[in-house]
Amino acid sequence: MNLFMMAPHPFFQNRGTPIDVLLVVRALSERKNIKIDLLTYNEGTDVTLPNLTIFRTPNFTFTQNIRPGFSFKKLICDFFFFFHAWSLVHHNKYDLIHAGEEAVFMAMFFTFIYKIPYVYDLDSSIAQQLVEKKPMLRVLLPLFNFMEKQAIRRSLANLPVCNALAELCRKNHSNKTVTLHDISQLKNPYAPKTDRLKKELGIQGLILLYCGNLEPYQGIDLLLDSFQLACKKTNKVDLVIIGGVEEDIKYYKEKVHRLGIDKKTHFLGQKPFEQLDQFLAEADILVAPRIRGINTPMKVFPFMHSGKPVLLTDLYTHNQIISSNEAYLAPANPTGFAKGILDLVEDEKLRKQLGEKGRALVEKNHIYSAHQKRLYSIYDWIEERIAVNTQ
Repeated sequence: MNLFMMAPHPFFQNRGTPIDVLLVVRALSERKNIKIDLLTYNEGTDVTLPNLTIFRTPNFTFTQNIRPGFSFKKLICDFFFFFHAWSLVHHNKYDLIHAGEEAVFMAMFFTFIYKIPYVYDLDSSIAQQLVEKKPMLRVLLPLFNFMEKQAIRRSLANLPVCNALAELCRKNHSNKTVTLHDISQLKNPYAPKTDRLKKELGIQGLILLYCGNLEPYQGIDLLLDSFQLACKKTNKVDLVIIGGVEEDIKYYKEKVHRLGIDKKTHFLGQKPFEQLDQFLAEADILVAPRIRGINTPMKVFPFMHSGKPVLLTDLYTHNQIISSNEAYLAPANPTGFAKGILDLVEDEKLRKQLGEKGRALVEKNHIYSAHQKRLYSIYDWIEERIAVNTQ
């Protein structure tokens, strides 16, 4: 199979969607009789895998530092992305287009012109994401929903990343739907706890750890407001935050100063993904306070795989796949979330119980072998359909 993958974002970078793309590319590159051309943005680290060739958009100064979500800078990148993709499709005989995010609409165009089928890789609902990022676009929501519906209906198959997106696909009459759940990629989920981080930061009690970007949808404001309330009732826990760009870190450092919790809150900045297992091992409680979106955050799977208790907002983004047996699901408000922090701080038995059950869930359904099996099953079906249609 000659496959064209369209990934309109920086690649590779250690964040959600690029990690999902790497998982797909890695699994497919190990498949027999396949050649993959991957088109992505100018930014990112090259990845070397068998049967993979990476193409990039032009590397201009004004197309650098692309952040997650919709932006004017991303629109500029997509302009170059579209014409580069068109050139590749025109000059190569592809059997299938594998498209993610807004590239699916380009894939629809190429399907119309060149009769090449496409599969739609859904990491999120484009319509919902646009409105959440830019509320002034809400007036265009019916149009966005219509376009998303057409992208789903016209695809050969849809590959949603979570149950909520699978429901969206079925609602919009998907031809074929296979959910490619996110997985844990921890190098060593059983990494030993050394207390190195506590010594470096001068922490005497427990560590409540967040890892990820500091975009508003991640619920960092909720986390800090809740942590302030928790600190009024206990001094047994410190908050450690890993990730975020310099601008966001500066903003939240100012906020923790205003809240009076700056001595109990530690910002470590970005750390290499390869060290994630070591940092998770140093934590006592892990937290993912996302407040928006319907897709389950990728971070929760390595969090649970580490065997540490995880505190989550009790929203569909989490509870569609994770129950209160595997994680602590707290209300998405400062009072309720602060109670979650306090309950986990005070109850060592609960921490141990949630950590063990969370790890068991991940090791059953959310590791690489399970992901590869799901992906191969849909690609077996796709190859059969393509073979039938070309006879």
